[in-house]
Amino acid sequence: MARETVTDPTKKNTNRVVAGVCIAFFGGMIGMAYAAVPLYTMFCQATGYGGTVKRATQQYADRVLDRDITVRFDANTAGVPWEFQPVARSVTIKIGETVQAHFSATNKFDRPFTGRATFNVQPELAGPYFNKVECFCFTDTTLKPGESLDMPVVFYVDPDIVNVPELKDLKTITLSYTMFPVDKNKPVASSAPAQSTNKVPNTEASLGG
Repeated sequence: MARETVTDPTKKNTNRVVAGVCIAFFGGMIGMAYAAVPLYTMFCQATGYGGTVKRATQQYADRVLDRDITVRFDANTAGVPWEFQPVARSVTIKIGETVQAHFSATNKFDRPFTGRATFNVQPELAGPYFNKVECFCFTDTTLKPGESLDMPVVFYVDPDIVNVPELKDLKTITLSYTMFPVDKNKPVASSAPAQSTNKVPNTEASLGG
C-alpha cells in the first residue's frame, strides 16, 4: 500500500513567500534598468558630470569677463537619415556672454523621421560651466521628407570656470552633438554608424539673444 505524503503547511507558505520576494526583486531590477538611463541623463544635465552640458536656470551669467574663449561645434548622426551640421565651425565669445549659434538639419529620407540629440563638451571638466539657455536638444525634432530646419542653441560659459586650476588657462571648448532616432521611428533599411557631418564654411556663428 502506497504511503501518503504529508505536506507541511508552514513550509508551503514559506516557499510562497520566498517565490513572491524573488518575483518582486526581479521586477524591481527590470524597473531600475529602464529608469537608469533617464535618471542618469537628468543627473548629468544637472551636474555636468562626464562632460554633459548643464541646462541653465537663468538666461545670463552674473558677470561678463574681459576674456575670450572659443567654442567649436561638432555634429554627428547615428542611424538618422539626416544631413546634420553646424552653420559655423566655431565662435569666439567673452566668458559669461550669452550667445546664439545655429545648427541645420535636412531629412534625406522618403518619410517623416524623428531625431533626438545628445550632447557633451570637451574637456569634460568644462561640462559644469557650459550652460545652455535654449537648445533644440531639449525636445525631439521631426522632419518631413526633404524638410530643412534651423536649430539654434543659446548658451554661455560660467565665469566661475576661471577659478578651476585645471581650466584657468582654457582657450577652447568643443560642443558636440550626436543625433539618434527616436523609438517611434520604423527601422531604417541601412543605418550608418555615427559619423561627423560638420563640413561647414569656416565662419563665425552669429551672436544673438
